[in-house]
Parts: sequence; structure tokens; C-alpha cells
Amino acid sequence: MLLGERSWHATAPQKLPCARRQHRRPAKGSRFSSQCRWRRLRSHAGTSMHVLPAQDVDVECLLHTPLSQLMAEAASLRDQGHTFISFSPKVFIPLTRLCRDSCGYCTFAQPPKPGRRAYMTLNEVLAVCKLGAEQGCKEALFTLGDKPELLYPEAAAELEAMGYRSTLDYVAAAAAAAMQETGLLPHINAGVMSQQGIVRLKAVSASQGLMLESTSPALTSPGGPHWNCPDKEPHARLATIKAAGRARVPFTSGILIGIGETREHRLNALIQLHELHQQYGHIQEVIIQNFRAKPHTAMQHHPEPSLGDLLWTVAVARIIFGPHMNIQAPPNLTPGISSSSSSSGGADESWVALLNAGINDWGRH
Repeated sequence: MLLGERSWHATAPQKLPCARRQHRRPAKGSRFSSQCRWRRLRSHAGTSMHVLPAQDVDVECLLHTPLSQLMAEAASLRDQGHTFISFSPKVFIPLTRLCRDSCGYCTFAQPPKPGRRAYMTLNEVLAVCKLGAEQGCKEALFTLGDKPELLYPEAAAELEAMGYRSTLDYVAAAAAAAMQETGLLPHINAGVMSQQGIVRLKAVSASQGLMLESTSPALTSPGGPHWNCPDKEPHARLATIKAAGRARVPFTSGILIGIGETREHRLNALIQLHELHQQYGHIQEVIIQNFRAKPHTAMQHHPEPSLGDLLWTVAVARIIFGPHMNIQAPPNLTPGISSSSSSSGGADESWVALLNAGINDWGRH
């Protein structure tokens, strides 16, 4: 994994120590562009809030300022709040790959198959967690499809046979077992849920997450990637993120770019996340995830966003959220990079560019 230093340049990248979710006191002072009407709040005594008020976001300015200027501003802000580039070593627990939604780009969700279990068993979950703990992992990332028992009788029957009424019941039990028996900290991505569900999972996890993905209404219309996906309705996802704020749950969210939304839609989604964070202070990380076309999906021929498009989105996210937010771009999805070329010079240059655009975190690996 490539790491960079404060003044990262693709032609001469420097090295910076990598931290595992470590942070240092932010530097004082600021440098803000006079070209735009950007302002940010002075920190109040005893708080670390240092963010751009939503009403001060100049959308037109963000849309029309040259990328190089946005990146310079974003990198300067990031340097005020973060000294290290962080990541978190984790084990991946795909508790179930069944899902009642059928997004046009998704390869995670799979339909039931004869002879294949709908859910990992608790013994399988613990075996993966124990192996991860032995290798130095700190987190267990629980991922699962949204409410599969409402669509698939096979899922409902398997849950009943294990003694659970819902997928939410089962993920709560699996996360509790993982934490108690291996010491790994569960991070749970359990989909759209009520505040009652959020509170229930709070008792057995260190943090939770749900990607907002987008607020574009076109995506849920017929022919869109979220058509007939009830859990991808923006209002439902925003309600879950808000419920997590009311419950004071450390939360990860973010947006997915390149699936048919516009840059205006991206700004709208980021601003709505920012407003929720200003209200509740619970969002600990914002992920900017770019679409990658995958074979055997409805969007396998859909054009992918460019590296420049990803850099723009990362930079404006940093400018909107300010110095202290953790901004992440998954390195394995970087445009133009495949798993077989992730150690090439091209990958190095693209990852340095992402650092230059204002990220401070590589995510869970």
C-alpha cells in the first residue's frame, strides 16, 4: 500500500508512516481560497468541530473551480486535521449474500442456490474471526444483504431453524459472539433499519455503517440501477443515518459515484450527510466509492467514472466536511487499476493523486 507525505506529487512521491486509525491534534490556522465564498466555523472551546456550514456551500463555485485548485484546498484542509494516513486491518464476514434488493451493479448479492446455506453459521463466523485475530486484525466487518427473509422463503426457514426471527436478530448474535470470543470489534453494515434496530446493534458493535450512495431520484426510476430496490430509496437511507445520530452510534456513510447521477446530485448527497453530522456529530468516516463495471450484471457495459471525476468528488467532500472528517477512497477500486496491476507504477501515481485530493484513510483491509 502506497503512502504519501504532506506535499504529494505524482512525479516524486514521498513516504509517510501509516497509522491504524491514529490521529494527531490538528494544526492551527487555515488557508482558504478567496476565489469562492467559502467560510468555516472557528472551533469552540473544548470541541473539535471545524466544518463548513451547509448554508455556506457555494455549489456553483465547487462545480466550476479548476480541479487543481480544489485539490490544493482539500489537501491543505486535510493536513490541518490529520498527520497520518490510516487504515484498519479487518476480517470480512459476509453473513449472508441474499438480499431483497437487486441493484444493477451489485455482485455481492446472490439468489438462493440448492445445497448452499443462506447464512454463515456461528462456527464459521468465529473461525474466520479467530484466524483474523491471530494475524493481528482489529475489526470484524459484518456485511449482509438487506432483509432477505422478506423475499426468500429459504432465508426465513433457515433463520427459524437456527432460532432467530430475522436477519437483524442473527447479526446481533453473531457480532456479540465474535466480540466476546475473539476480541475483534464488530463494524456492522446491516442495511436500512429503525432506530430500535440501530440501538439493538449498538450494544454488540463498535460502530455501524450505511452508504447513502445517492439522492438522485432518477436512480430509483424504471431503468435505473436502484429500480425496485426499496432499501435504496434515499429517504429511507437518510432516516437510518439520522436514527444512528439520535442513538449516538459512531457511523460510516458515503456516496457511490458513476451510476447515473450528476455532480450536482453528489454535492446534494454530501451536503445532506454533512447536515446530519452537524446535528448529531456521529459520522466518523465518509467513503467516496467509485463504480466499477462487473461482468454478469445489468451495468456491465456502463461507463466507469474517470480518475479525475473521483478526485473531484474526494476534494469537494473534504472541502464540505473540513479538516477533521475521515475521508476514504477504497484503493482496490481506483479507476484504471485491476487486482493484477495494483502494485504497478500506474497504481502508485493514482493513489498519490487520491492523497493529493484530500483523503486520509484507506479503509478496512
